[in-house]
Amino acid sequence: MKRLELAVRGRLDSAMRPHGLTVVQYTALTALRRQPGQSSAQLARRSFVSAQTMQELMTKLERQGLVTRTPSDGNRRVLSLRLTEFGMAKLIDTDHEVDEIERQMLADLDEDQVEALRQALRLCTQRLTGPLPTRLRAAPPEFA
Repeated sequence: MKRLELAVRGRLDSAMRPHGLTVVQYTALTALRRQPGQSSAQLARRSFVSAQTMQELMTKLERQGLVTRTPSDGNRRVLSLRLTEFGMAKLIDTDHEVDEIERQMLADLDEDQVEALRQALRLCTQRLTGPLPTRLRAAPPEFA
């Protein structure tokens, strides 16, 4: 899976560069398209980067006019992130290139294999995002 991730990331790097985006920026923008109103801390957790890194990233995207930050309804200290019209247009501009990367990646698989792969990935994701099995929640190892 790691080799596939690196290959996809390499292709995404090449596809995003002409649009002035990094892969991390693109990923954050697509996460906001799917779920508007997230905080930078929520995006950081989902993107495996520190809250500080995501905060810096959001500041840059805000300066570029791609996102807006407004106080959250539930907690005025938390800033809610949303795509701007320009940010949405930027994603729409990149969608066809990302779709092409996916088409190339799956080109040697038939429809049944593609569906089986998608289902397997969904199951793996559900397994790792659900509660930890009891045996993995055990007490920390004892030190001798």
